[in-house]
Amino acid sequence: MHDIPVELQDNPLLRTQGLPAFCAIRPEHVEPAIRWLLEDNRRRLAELLAGGGPWTWQSLAAPIEALEERLARAWSPVRHLNSVLNSPELRAAYNACLPLLSEYHTELGQNEDLYRAYCVLAEGPEFARLDAARRRSIENALRDFRLSGVDLPPAGKRRYAKIARRLSELTARYEENVLDATHAWTLHLPDASRLAGLPDSALALAEQTARQRDLDGYLLTLEFPSYFAVVTYADDPDLRRQVYRAYATRASDQGDHPEWDNGPLMEEILALRHEKAQLLGFANFAELSLYTKMAESPQAILDFLHDLARRSRPRARQELDELRAFARDELGIAELAAWDVAYAGEKLRQRRFDFSEEDLKPYFPVDRVLEGLFTLVRRLYGIDIRPLEGVEVWHPDVRFYEVFDHDGSLRAGFYLDLYARPQKRGGAWMDECLARRGAGEDLQVPVAYMTCNATPPVGDKPALFTHDEVTTLFHEFGHGLHHMLTRIDVPSVGGISGVEWDAVELPSQFMENWCWQREALDLIAGHHQTGEPLPDELFDKLTASRHFHAALQMVRQLEFALFDLRIHLEYDPARGGRVYEILDEVRREVAVIQPPPWNRFAHSFSHIFAGGYAAGYYSYKWAEVLSADAFARFEEEGLFDPDVGEAFRTEILEVGGSRPAMESFRAFRGRPPSIDALLRHSGLAD
Repeated sequence: MHDIPVELQDNPLLRTQGLPAFCAIRPEHVEPAIRWLLEDNRRRLAELLAGGGPWTWQSLAAPIEALEERLARAWSPVRHLNSVLNSPELRAAYNACLPLLSEYHTELGQNEDLYRAYCVLAEGPEFARLDAARRRSIENALRDFRLSGVDLPPAGKRRYAKIARRLSELTARYEENVLDATHAWTLHLPDASRLAGLPDSALALAEQTARQRDLDGYLLTLEFPSYFAVVTYADDPDLRRQVYRAYATRASDQGDHPEWDNGPLMEEILALRHEKAQLLGFANFAELSLYTKMAESPQAILDFLHDLARRSRPRARQELDELRAFARDELGIAELAAWDVAYAGEKLRQRRFDFSEEDLKPYFPVDRVLEGLFTLVRRLYGIDIRPLEGVEVWHPDVRFYEVFDHDGSLRAGFYLDLYARPQKRGGAWMDECLARRGAGEDLQVPVAYMTCNATPPVGDKPALFTHDEVTTLFHEFGHGLHHMLTRIDVPSVGGISGVEWDAVELPSQFMENWCWQREALDLIAGHHQTGEPLPDELFDKLTASRHFHAALQMVRQLEFALFDLRIHLEYDPARGGRVYEILDEVRREVAVIQPPPWNRFAHSFSHIFAGGYAAGYYSYKWAEVLSADAFARFEEEGLFDPDVGEAFRTEILEVGGSRPAMESFRAFRGRPPSIDALLRHSGLAD
């Protein structure tokens, strides 16, 4: 490696060993470090190609993997901090680097000399002798060269580069607008007179939030724990409507801050994605998106989604009719509005099952949940998870853990950031901190970030989770295990890297199933004061309610998936994005609940406009077929059968993206996937 300039030698982002130095990273470190790394990568690449070969894995692919991993090591903590500890200074530094990174990756993907070198490697005698992971990484690289426009004429390459740069800027701004609009809205209430119906835990959180901002009384926000509590439990319909409207109009022309309206960004994003796809020879962005996924065609996805809609929509209509009748007859709500649905649904669930999410929270204190989760994966996969003190973190609530194999060897590490707070992006996600690479004494173990937005501790009580929050934690931990347990030492196809996007949710959705099993709940549930396990009566009520409004939830996900696919499949430059026109058509086709005309859901649909799910949101349902069928093997052979756990670890988790996802699934299940388990788990089996 070229020597780091003297002025950058203390830059924490240029450390090449160990974990990120979060306590030392400052916004002013970001751009200088990234600029130097990009230029040094360019110099090293030029020197590499000037050598002229012969091209082997060690002379070509391995050095390129190392350069990419070094850049990822520096950028990963920056990207992560921008999501969990956003500030104007960090945001400016982050955004300054986006066009630099876009230009670099486009330049790399369009480098004809590098492409030809990879072609020589793929066609040479060594290729057949390489292991599956290295062959797969080379095949993926050749595919990605083509998807970066390496075959385009010079004018096409220049246009592709401009599109890529602009898209990176637009998607980042979209996410920032959602974040800013979310945190800009608050409702200060001097007393609890409008908060009747809220559980004590939600009242305590609102009171604590007010105190943290030097206010008396109660403060409501649009952070999910606060929003969810109001729309689910508040007896005051005007308050529910007020909070629902604020949430449903974030970052839109209908919101309180039109300066953060994502409407124009959505139009430009869709236009540029379409143009990019056509530059590369695809009819539309949906076809481009599917080129790297399991699904064969947009029509195959449409058929899949419509089949699920056919099975679930009649049941959803029935569920809604029952809810409307209950709301009218028992709650005095003559016309069930969008902001009444969660509230009436919770009341109906309490009536039908004598059960509420609040009844479970005392049994899910954070430490018991984590201890149980770690015990579960130890029994399934033979790994041991231990906390490690003294690791630099970005917030006092963040914890760090190490993962050890059954022989005592270190396998991985992870950061766990559980709670909602200001300046933290909403939702839950897993991201890569470090990738696995090397071997023996030079092995770098994988490290993950796992992030949730669960209810934080209130007062002197531990954080008490809802069952939904426990399920979300398990979901993200499934992603984390996929990253951390990989045995593949080629970063581009290790862990979740290189896995088809519509299969990447398999390990995460698989983990959710354990949250409904008595044997697993005995591990993760214990009363925060007495340690008492979850009573049989509560467990029976929980399982009885598992399919409550399952069809309504199903059609909601189908609405999102069809909307996402259609806006990318049907884009017409002459007509524009038609975002809400298509969304309305989809709702008329599959939805049973119609939101008010001012609802601007798409303006905060970050999964598709700022994340990796563009023309890919269907992946949640597609992968759920795989995950439900995979879990069915545990149901058939034993929930803690060591042989089944070993098979899932070795055939799914450890191989990562080193082979096609369908091959991995067949290796574990012994056959192609079946939809039967998904229908059964969703309460939709005939």
